[in-house]
Amino acid sequence: MARIRIRNEWLERHQFTLRVIVVGSIGLILLLAVVTRLFYLQIVSHEHYVTLAEGNRLRNEPVMPPRGLIYDRNGVLLAENRPSYELDIIPEQVPDLDATLKALAKVIDIRPQDLKQFDDLLKTKKPFQPLPIRSNLSDAEVAHFAVDRQDFPGVDIRATLARYYPLGPVTAHVIGYTGIISQDELARLDPNQYTSTSQVGKIGIEGAYESLLHGSTGVRQVEADAQGRTVRVVSYTPPVPGKNLYLSIDVRLQEAAEKALGSNSGAVVAIDPRDGGVLALVSTPSFDPNLFIGGISPADFSKLNTDPLQPLFNRALRGQYPPGSTIKPFLALAALNYKVVDPFKNLMCPGYLYVPPNPHPYRDWKAGGHGEIDLPNAITQSCDVYFYTVALKLGIDRIHDYLTTQLGFGEPSGIDLMGERDGVVPSPLWKRQTLHQPWYLGDLVIVGIGQGYLLVTPLQLADGVAAIAMHGERFVPQLLHAIGDPLSGKITDTQAHALPPVQESYASAWNIVVQAMKNVVATWEGTAHNIGIGAKYSIAGKTGTAQVYRKRLGVFGEESEADIPKALRDNALFIAFAPVNDPRIAVAVEVDHGGGGGGTAAPIARAVMDEYLLHEINPAPKQP
Repeated sequence: MARIRIRNEWLERHQFTLRVIVVGSIGLILLLAVVTRLFYLQIVSHEHYVTLAEGNRLRNEPVMPPRGLIYDRNGVLLAENRPSYELDIIPEQVPDLDATLKALAKVIDIRPQDLKQFDDLLKTKKPFQPLPIRSNLSDAEVAHFAVDRQDFPGVDIRATLARYYPLGPVTAHVIGYTGIISQDELARLDPNQYTSTSQVGKIGIEGAYESLLHGSTGVRQVEADAQGRTVRVVSYTPPVPGKNLYLSIDVRLQEAAEKALGSNSGAVVAIDPRDGGVLALVSTPSFDPNLFIGGISPADFSKLNTDPLQPLFNRALRGQYPPGSTIKPFLALAALNYKVVDPFKNLMCPGYLYVPPNPHPYRDWKAGGHGEIDLPNAITQSCDVYFYTVALKLGIDRIHDYLTTQLGFGEPSGIDLMGERDGVVPSPLWKRQTLHQPWYLGDLVIVGIGQGYLLVTPLQLADGVAAIAMHGERFVPQLLHAIGDPLSGKITDTQAHALPPVQESYASAWNIVVQAMKNVVATWEGTAHNIGIGAKYSIAGKTGTAQVYRKRLGVFGEESEADIPKALRDNALFIAFAPVNDPRIAVAVEVDHGGGGGGTAAPIARAVMDEYLLHEINPAPKQP
């Protein structure tokens, strides 16, 4: 019995010892695991977790650079930055975003468009980036929010700069405006440079030169408390301001052109033919670009967008019009180049032209016709029958080739603005592909007087008459005149972009056409002789009357202009340059439903040229 008891005791001690060893081993293993983990955390990953801990206390905030300013050629400010207050939300610091927005609406007037813009930004920005919910806060709104600031974690007022356009509608179609950045825009722009930017150039110079105007984003490292409020600034890398832009635009001409257009819808483009610098680019009616800063209200946008006069439509750049008789000098150059006419040989104009098999005549604007007339006088007196004949002799293929490859019609001019339209120089191929119809002889005839499918923009007309002024030398129209560095103060002029000159095989073609255009203004037979009265400089020009409602091509009768609704009346056009022997300005004018080019468009061009040349020749005395 004793032996059995001793054996049992030994087994019990053995089991206990074994259990102690197992438990001890497990404890040792766990201890080793803890020590290993502590070693990893404290030694191996020390730098990583120090950085994370600092991140709870320190954060980097992007600093928006001041947007570059925009001036005209004489230093008149066209786009500036004004101090403003913005209400920002940092989404990751807001416990309940929807509840916060509802509560904010009781303190600050938050409009539906503000919420929409905030939602758009929320999709494009990261949660730690401040997003504006309201811009351009008043002092009263800032004070009102400050009282309740503690109730809105992650929401704060930020001092910023807001865009402002001092001249408003006068330069709206040139300068454009800025607006809330979209997802598509952020995708094509450098996200590192737009982390703190909610506004971006949309159209005009603001859009075309966004990369220059924006500048480079700075960085501010700040220490923040548990609620995300800034305690102190640890380090600061300043932003680089955007470049200042100096345009070739002369504000005096902009204002003079707008005043001369009056209540008419239309466009004026003036170019320095010596280098392609755009002196004026006006489209009326216009709009106030300041409405778009911080987000335009739906009511204001609807009013602009539904206005039948289309103030948002840039007629100078995007309006496509039949050129009417302003095309005749260009067709004369083509006819001389291809030697299809003798410029000094008379052609009989009885006031109409029959083109079989059409039984109806193509009429001249002058009842009874011009009688015997040669090419120079056909330009001066704007003889339609002569240019019906020119079109028939040239044929559509040569017209298309000369107008497109030599003079740039039918394609964008390359101006440094977005959204320019091509215009149309028709051809049989174009008509088949576009309208799925064959080309007819009647299509060709009316191209000779700038009607039918032929369409041009006012900018293209100004560019074309500038080429005539320079006897074939051509330049890309350009608005950017110089670039200024706001830090160094250095201003660098841009370079003119020359195009291949117009090739003209007839030796004296330029002199013939220019003299004929000079006679348009200088002689009593000329269709714009009224604007030459009292001029202190020589003018070469060409009138145009583009029919909206076909009434003088033989199919319809001779209605009085007064009997036709204004919306169906002729568009008035005029192209000109001056002085003739030393061209410094080339102008194109288009007036929607303005009637005759000589009576409506030509005086507008004269007012613009007076403003530019007379001030240039006889500058106003400076004030003491």
